Amino acid sequence: MLQRLGLGEHADAYPYSLSGGQKQRVALARAMMIDPQIIGYDEPTSALDPELRQEVEKLILQNREAGMTQIVVTHDLQFAESISDHILKINPK
Repeated sequence: MLQRLGLGEHADAYPYSLSGGQKQRVALARAMMIDPQIIGYDEPTSALDPELRQEVEKLILQNREAGMTQIVVTHDLQFAESISDHILKINPK
């Protein structure tokens, strides 16, 4: 899982040595390892370069195909449209 998210070389690293984006992807990998029925993501593509963004997108789409319920909070509307069955837009007043 770490390899798929571009973190294979950091498998033995301590959290303090990782960047914010790397910590985010480690958290995603940890959540996926327990094979959850439902998973929530808070800005899963923030602080990622385009290549890693695509890897996260692929992972979310694979989870969708496997029947996993996923709730994604994001400001990236293009990303939301590419991964979603349903989109709920919230406009603060």
